Amino acid sequence: MKFFKKNFILILGILFLVSVAGVTLANGDMNATTTKIINPIAPADSIEAFLALVLGAAFKIGAPIVVLAVIYSGFLFIKAQGNPEEITKAKDALMYSLIGAAVLLGAQAISKIIVDTITTLSV
Repeated sequence: MKFFKKNFILILGILFLVSVAGVTLANGDMNATTTKIINPIAPADSIEAFLALVLGAAFKIGAPIVVLAVIYSGFLFIKAQGNPEEITKAKDALMYSLIGAAVLLGAQAISKIIVDTITTLSV
């Protein structure tokens, strides 16, 4: 009994998730004899398309973040005003911003190479 009192919310959450999963698999029709699993990534019908969607979204989110990080490191340089410790901090911020940009562009380039290779092999 002590276990149920302690974990009441957790047990309710698990029961809720199980019931939601059952309704989702039944497609809202509890009397259906067949069930249909709906593709959660509907626009992407293949691995290549899914990879392109994910990395496209990452690039659209990451590019403005990289630009803001570079601008922030520029403000750090201005704020440093010759202080060696602050200049080192600004250089590190700029270096990490550029590394992030390189990783972002590298991931996009590698995904493009992988997608082209898979497309060429499957034809």
